[in-house]
Amino acid sequence: MEIIASIVHQLTKDLTPDEIAASGFDKYYVDHTLGIWPQAAGGVPFNACEFQCKGDPLTDLYEDLAAEQKARSTYDNILRLVKDPEVCDPIRFLRQREITHFQRFGESIRIIQDELDFKNVYAFNPSIDFNNCK
Repeated sequence: MEIIASIVHQLTKDLTPDEIAASGFDKYYVDHTLGIWPQAAGGVPFNACEFQCKGDPLTDLYEDLAAEQKARSTYDNILRLVKDPEVCDPIRFLRQREITHFQRFGESIRIIQDELDFKNVYAFNPSIDFNNCK
């Protein structure tokens, strides 16, 4: 987050009021000046609903894998649109981190599956006895 916030700050710190209005950045500026307010490209503010946690290691790791892929594809899209090397270089760095995280989460899933009581296709936690639920 710090890297993205720094990029946004560097790109906006010297904007004039006319440049702000001409860029369509004026509505954001009215609410946040040039401060960083995390939101999706469509304008939806960042919130805790972006994170999921079920407490089951396999479920949570698959959620982590999906988050890494979504972040990677966002960085891919930024790199398709932006040509400024001062923006692209840190975005490429962040993209590579997402790929590395994805690999580590995948390895973690394999480790957990190897430690399950029995092998299965559905990747659920067989240590939970659903027959004794009251």
